[in-house]
Amino acid sequence: MMKKNNTKITVFLPLILSVFTVAGLLLGMHLNNPGKKQSLFIYPRTDKVSTILNYIQEEYVDTVNRQSLEETAIVSILQDLDPHSLYIPAKDLITISEPLEGNFEGIGVQFNMPDDTIVIINTIPAGPSERVGIEAGDRIITINDSLVAGVGIPQDEIVRMLKGRRGSKVRVDIQRGGTTDLLGFEIIRDRIPLYSVDVVYMVNDDLGYIKISKFARTTFDEFIAAIRKLQGQGMKKLMVDLRGNSGGYMDAATRIADQFLPAGKLIVYTEGRARPRNNVFSTEGGCCPVEDIVILIDEFSASASEILAGAIQDNDRGLIIGRRSFGKGLVQEPIMLSDGSAIRLTIARYYTPTGRSIQKPYENGNEEYYNDWQIRYLHGEFTIRDSIHFNDSLRFTTAGGKVVFGGGGIMPDVFVPYDTTGISEYLIALRSRGLIYRYAFMFTDRERSKLLKFKTYQEIDRYLDEVNLLSSFVVFARQQGVTPGPDDLIISGEVILTQLKAYIARNMIDNDGFYPIIHRIDETFRKAVLVLSEE
Repeated sequence: MMKKNNTKITVFLPLILSVFTVAGLLLGMHLNNPGKKQSLFIYPRTDKVSTILNYIQEEYVDTVNRQSLEETAIVSILQDLDPHSLYIPAKDLITISEPLEGNFEGIGVQFNMPDDTIVIINTIPAGPSERVGIEAGDRIITINDSLVAGVGIPQDEIVRMLKGRRGSKVRVDIQRGGTTDLLGFEIIRDRIPLYSVDVVYMVNDDLGYIKISKFARTTFDEFIAAIRKLQGQGMKKLMVDLRGNSGGYMDAATRIADQFLPAGKLIVYTEGRARPRNNVFSTEGGCCPVEDIVILIDEFSASASEILAGAIQDNDRGLIIGRRSFGKGLVQEPIMLSDGSAIRLTIARYYTPTGRSIQKPYENGNEEYYNDWQIRYLHGEFTIRDSIHFNDSLRFTTAGGKVVFGGGGIMPDVFVPYDTTGISEYLIALRSRGLIYRYAFMFTDRERSKLLKFKTYQEIDRYLDEVNLLSSFVVFARQQGVTPGPDDLIISGEVILTQLKAYIARNMIDNDGFYPIIHRIDETFRKAVLVLSEE
């Protein structure tokens, strides 16, 4: 039974693997003539690393790359400090920083590559591609006269070809359904926004829902816009979904927490060996006087997500629902270096309002640290709350009398086990081959002219109920070598159909279509709705 569950968790939980390159300087006696007494070189102890690098550069038997040696040494030094202090080479800095900066420069499309061909899923509204007339469903055949269809170019290389400096030009030739000749477009690249609030919608007459995927520079402004939209639709209760949110800028989280708390409440404080305690308090004029708030978290909610959840929990302002969070309580400060590279150095720990540090141990190395969720699963934590044990010395109490613990993430007030209902060997086989996603794309592509008539997920949902979607998918899956057993559709039919609908709706109207449909089979979401209905 355990083996079967391991298979399921491997298929259905995302992996977080962030293991730094292990490198070091191996030092020893240099013997260039065993029969001769060796000279002993004694160097000043003030800067051994530079001394060693200088010696290698001057005396090593082969030519060496000084910059490469320096970067290897830096990585080795930082990885011995903690899992979150890291070195970022200049060539990687823009790519790593883009998601948190809130924009990048490119042509403004979302695309997929089924059958080794670039297919436009959506164009960014008012973006460079939409402005020149590129449409969803178009196939990109050439980029700057280079053939990219059917030639096996990796997707990251396609991204590199399409992205570029704002104001620069790229030419693409497009194949469009209903036309025989290729259509040529010259696109002037521009700044493209990256959103961190994935979706905003009213679940029912008084409950609003906001999903935040990361805490970027633009997150607070996006959040305020989302709140105003929901308040205009009658929101009185709010669900903020931080599942899978690995963090970002700390001030984005504290500014959001500030919107829910009365003035003078402690949100978080930081403290380090060289950094005195710094308190962050709530201010007057928060824009979210909602009656009830819940925060959804899981084992991949980390850092800034845990700051927001901890502030709400410790101030007795709302409920935390889901599973225990990741457990990152360290604060990094970026340091730019002269060659365009950077270091993110841990300079403090942060503490929730009750004084707890939620940083989990990291003494056993980075690999075990980042794969801790697998150990939690094997211990039964994802399914049984009582399998989670906290050290009593890490026990804290909120002003309202609630007991909370530090030392390893935020423990939710309402635990929701990982949902294995609806999972069959058939569903596992479908997911492992990506067949549900593939068929949803094929269906969207084939039925695009009909689907374009619909502007809401409800309209798309009603249409899909009329076309025997599950039956046609089963035929497709059988053609790909995956056939259901006698009870597989009884067990998994609802899950498969809901996922198909959600992916098709996403292909047409993005996350506004995906989340309201997929939430029907989201046990944590459903539990939160139930809890809020009882408040």
